[in-house]
Amino acid sequence: MEYTKIKLKPGKEQSLQRFHPWIFSGAIHKINGNPIEGDIVEVVDSNDSFIALGHYQPSSISVRVISFDNVDIDTNFWRNKVSNAINLRDSLGLYKNESTNIYRLIHGEGDNMPGLVVDIYGSTAVMQCHSVGMYLIRQTLAEIIVDLYEGVIKSVYDKSSGTLPYKAQLNPKDEYIIGGEVAEPLLEHGNRFDVSWIEGQKTGFFIDQRENRLLLQSYSKGKTVLNTFGYTGGFSVYAIKGGALKTITVDSSQKAIDLTNRNVELNFGKTSKHESYCSDVFEYLKSSSENFDIIVLDPPAFAKHNEALRNALQAYKRLNNTAIRRLKPGGILFTFSCSQVVNKENFRNAVFSASAISGRSVKILHQLTQPADHPINIYHPEGEYLKGLVLQVE
Repeated sequence: MEYTKIKLKPGKEQSLQRFHPWIFSGAIHKINGNPIEGDIVEVVDSNDSFIALGHYQPSSISVRVISFDNVDIDTNFWRNKVSNAINLRDSLGLYKNESTNIYRLIHGEGDNMPGLVVDIYGSTAVMQCHSVGMYLIRQTLAEIIVDLYEGVIKSVYDKSSGTLPYKAQLNPKDEYIIGGEVAEPLLEHGNRFDVSWIEGQKTGFFIDQRENRLLLQSYSKGKTVLNTFGYTGGFSVYAIKGGALKTITVDSSQKAIDLTNRNVELNFGKTSKHESYCSDVFEYLKSSSENFDIIVLDPPAFAKHNEALRNALQAYKRLNNTAIRRLKPGGILFTFSCSQVVNKENFRNAVFSASAISGRSVKILHQLTQPADHPINIYHPEGEYLKGLVLQVE
């Protein structure tokens, strides 16, 4: 098939020869035609040699590569990609798992499908398109997913209205594009959760913290645990399951606190082992006189672009320093950053500074990242967005 050709400036093909899946606007020498956003384009080097096929978008990232081979981009092409994603989750023990039916099926560049995220919640697949190219084929992708799952997935919900480029003017609507709402238990390591992909953040649940929550559970027996920026209360549920004496959840959203309370009750009924407070986390940490055995810091992204990086690092330093001061001797801090522009070195330096200011002895016990169903394309280091440290504070 003939596609509009995008010719690169001399030397700008080098990152693509290393299989990086993004082409920036500054690398483009000439566009032979007038592609519209979402079109498949062919990328060639300055000598007109084929490099890649990708989805075009008129922005700083001008092409998201979907193939480094010159192949037909048809239904079979996408079916093979989805099949590969399913096979990986099967090898991870997530496919048809009786104790965990919440996981990520497609993780953008990590599954060689840039611009697409698909999360599985029981028999529902929740799709978020971050590029127009993926949005235009969402129905085809949904049908492929349902077909390959052979009756396990009955519904597909498209939740792309908040993730598509607003300049595309597509007027997307969040809706079921296959099936409809299904009432069923949603499980993660045997814990039940009330998840709303219609009203919740992201696709409804922060699936990327699944294994880190399980790690917290192993540390929680007989401990007092403070879970900040709690959202659905995932870390709190695991702490209680691990035998925590007392768990406190803090979030600035009353809706999040209500959801946390529902999830705690789903798993443990009415329990005196859990308290929740609707409060600004910084204010709570400053005003509380209570010290804890374990504190979890899982804030929203403090920086979504490079211009905000400096302020974000200061916020991480201030937050971690305040939390360290609230830990008992020998206490454990689970601290995270989900900001893509904050790399591992940035984050560790911010936590190092916070520790140094506290004057306390601090050890790194674990260095954490996203789980294997959020794979990182080795040629796309930007995909490693979740950073975490588990510290012991003496």
